Amino acid sequence: QVQLVESGGGLVQAGGSLTLSCAVSGRSFNGYSMGWFRQAPGKEREFVARMSRSGTSASYADFVKGRFTISRDNAENMVYLQMKDLKPEDTAVYSCAADWSGTYSYWGRGTQVTVSS
Repeated sequence: QVQLVESGGGLVQAGGSLTLSCAVSGRSFNGYSMGWFRQAPGKEREFVARMSRSGTSASYADFVKGRFTISRDNAENMVYLQMKDLKPEDTAVYSCAADWSGTYSYWGRGTQVTVSS
């Protein structure tokens, strides 16, 4: 069983920065691609960023390119999402997820990010 626990959310003013962390326990961490997703109130969950197993390839949703950076530490079983220049529309619950074989099979409960204007 794989468990994911996010942390680092909070309240920040527009233009500010936050770094989210995701601690992963269980099966071989470096066998998973890792992703960050978010869900705002009344909206569908949406993809934010993805990092490959090796940590050498990342992809991002267009709305975060240049502002967010995903990274991972395979030695510490951690995934991070550095967020800068935050906007009120970035307000959401952010969740990390693990993909072993093409599907995000494991999810954390999420951490709330609130950006005030």
